[in-house]
Amino acid sequence: VQLQASGGGLVQPGGSLRLSCLASGLALEDYTSGWFRQVSGKEREGVSCISSNDRGLSYADSVRGRFTISRDNEKNVVYLEMNNLNPEDTGIYYCAAANWIVEGLWDLAREYNYWGQETQVTVSS
Repeated sequence: VQLQASGGGLVQPGGSLRLSCLASGLALEDYTSGWFRQVSGKEREGVSCISSNDRGLSYADSVRGRFTISRDNEKNVVYLEMNNLNPEDTGIYYCAAANWIVEGLWDLAREYNYWGQETQVTVSS
């Protein structure tokens, strides 16, 4: 199983980025997929997740209304569209997949079985 995250970069405040998480070895449509971010010295923070049936979309309060998570089952990719970025969004972003998550605990890293490589997002003028 491999999750390959990409799409990070340097963007000015107010700008946009789209992160992608390409999976191999598993079908993302059968898993809950999540995006996390981490800043040096802080715990990994849950940003968003999408359930296996696409009905459950969850967002951290800090990104709700600005970020959108989606999945393309044909391409086996999960996306995180990030708009109106601000410096507080800076961090290392990870994608993850889980067979099953306890309701309400989507933002806990320990709930996820598989993790992808990191992609750096830097929001700065």
